[in-house]
Amino acid sequence: MLDPLLIFVGAVVVICLATAFGPRFNLAGPLILMALGLGVSLLPFVPALEIDPELILVVVLPPLLYSAAVQLPAIEFRRDFGPIAGLSVLLVVVSSIVLGLFFAWLIPGLGIALGIALGAILSPTDAVATSIAKRLGISTRVVTLLEGESLLNDATALVLLRTAIAAVAGGFAVGDTVFAFGQAVIVAVLVGAVVGWVNLRVRAWVAHSAANTALSFTIPFIAYLPSEHLGGSGLVAAVVAGIVTGQGAARWFTPDERISDRLNWRTVELLLEGAVFLVMGLELKEIVQRNLERDQGLWQGAWLALAALAIVLIVRSAYVAMLVWLQGRRRRHHGRTRERVEAMDDRLDQFEARLDAGPTDVEPPRRGGGRPTRRFDMAHARRRIEMGRSRLRRLVADLDYYRDTPLNWRHGSVIVWAGMRGVVTLAAAQTLPRDTVERPLLIFVAFLVAVLSLLLQGLTLPGLVRMLGLTDDNAEGPTREEQQALNAELRSAAGEAVAAGKLQRRDGHPFPENIVRVVGARMTQPPDEDVDARTQEVLELRLAIIEVMRARLGELSHDGRHATAALRHALAELDADQLSLELRLDDAE
Repeated sequence: MLDPLLIFVGAVVVICLATAFGPRFNLAGPLILMALGLGVSLLPFVPALEIDPELILVVVLPPLLYSAAVQLPAIEFRRDFGPIAGLSVLLVVVSSIVLGLFFAWLIPGLGIALGIALGAILSPTDAVATSIAKRLGISTRVVTLLEGESLLNDATALVLLRTAIAAVAGGFAVGDTVFAFGQAVIVAVLVGAVVGWVNLRVRAWVAHSAANTALSFTIPFIAYLPSEHLGGSGLVAAVVAGIVTGQGAARWFTPDERISDRLNWRTVELLLEGAVFLVMGLELKEIVQRNLERDQGLWQGAWLALAALAIVLIVRSAYVAMLVWLQGRRRRHHGRTRERVEAMDDRLDQFEARLDAGPTDVEPPRRGGGRPTRRFDMAHARRRIEMGRSRLRRLVADLDYYRDTPLNWRHGSVIVWAGMRGVVTLAAAQTLPRDTVERPLLIFVAFLVAVLSLLLQGLTLPGLVRMLGLTDDNAEGPTREEQQALNAELRSAAGEAVAAGKLQRRDGHPFPENIVRVVGARMTQPPDEDVDARTQEVLELRLAIIEVMRARLGELSHDGRHATAALRHALAELDADQLSLELRLDDAE
């Protein structure tokens, strides 16, 4: 019997080596790990391995989904929430029903309820498996669709699975299923939002980067456990907590806390993802042995898995084709929508002109006509105008996003082929009750679908992306033009703050006028590193300027004019500048 510590150390070494050397052979690290696990499991001296599915669903998936949600591009996610919700809910339901009818027809004694249960197991794409697609340089919009789908469709699949298993004993009711799904999502969203909000406040109070990061490791489980206890989806709660944390990190966390979080969570992701794929391969022996004991051996499960994978891809292709057509239709109507937005902007201009020409107390028109119910003062009316302009700016930015990042058949092909099944499918299959009809066969089918999907689609996806010519979509980060435009806005905000004399030293005293004049002159160009910049006053002033620029960056993140990648790049630069200045200021003091 091998020492568990030795197994753990060996697994970590193997995961790290596979991740490091996989790209040199143009292979994704997860696929190498799964192949290694398959090979090791077939060795005669290696005992059969069976992992408790609760270990995957409760211990592994919440932190992985939370970490992915923290990094989710929120602006792009909001813009494509409709398509993502369709992929996460409607596609999973349709796929489950079609697969359920197929399995109920071909497996004697299975029944429609268990057929739908197996269909729900096979329908969701896997967030860990989707990470393979993120490394290929495809467009950010496609990656956001895939990532958002894989983060949210687990709730649909697991609720359908639970309902179908319950229906085996008590009968199937559409109303109960819809109610259960709605309850699972609503409870999960509420719990996840509360946990994310509390997480930001508590961690902002804990002024210690190492302790702060250690606290972050508990957040996925703090969101998961109460949500499951209240009848919600713990995985969705972890995702929502991650989204809330990711959006509030720029405001509530310090630069060293953000950097510490990013680096440490990247390590956690690496080890958990690698362990998941390694375990998938190692479980092969146990699953195969159980099916060899059946009369029909492995053949029935093999051809059922091939047929199921084909059905999943056909249904997904039909749905994605409809999705691409609808997105193209929206883009064709871009001009008319833009005209309506410009008309609304003109009405705001007219209203503002009336304010400028009229008395202090004005009566703005009511929506839909009619007499106003109360009078607003000038300041309130101008706030309403500014709020309206902000909404219009965001709407214009959204329209420009749809125009500049169209979805065509090539992107649709990648969305179809990148929808791989993975560890969620295998873990969910193993949660089937022990007395389930044909349980070993159902688990074997789920395992084969996951493995075939990962190997077939995962190995051929890079070639498909290259063949379609989608590797030059600038998915790795913001363009130089985007970054220059954003930096210009930040420098402009800093220059205005310096010129207005709003900045103060840490002791509350104003900065010397000569220092303000010298530094203010530099706001129109990137900062240089001359002798003057080494004085304590200049260092403190530049730190105050960084705070102004970070506040402006927070405002820009709400109007949608800049991509998430550009905003995060600018925030990382400000963080790096602040840490460097604080070190130099400590030396100066």
